[in-house]
Amino acid sequence: MNKADIVMKLAEGTDFSKAQAQKMLDSLNQIVTNSLKRGEKVVLPGFGTFLVSQRVSRKGRNPHTGEAILLKASKTPRFRAGKNFKNLLNNQNYTIFREDKAAVSEKSRRT
Repeated sequence: MNKADIVMKLAEGTDFSKAQAQKMLDSLNQIVTNSLKRGEKVVLPGFGTFLVSQRVSRKGRNPHTGEAILLKASKTPRFRAGKNFKNLLNNQNYTIFREDKAAVSEKSRRT
């Protein structure tokens, strides 16, 4: 699924036009990116957490020449999937929103 597919699904699932859905997706992308640039983590309950991980400088090798090189320290974005998202992917009982926790089936409470 690519960005155009997401925009189409977003427009179909809401009362928004494709143009409005595109703006919403672009805004979400900008909000997440700017928050991560500031070192903040972005938590979407039931889905997951976007965060920045600091990589320390380290020694490496040029794969073509075998020459030892120093890799600079860098920041890299990470995504940590939430429990409900993981359960969904593994076909287990899950809730989508926090408000739904009261509606969890008896089966999932016993496990």
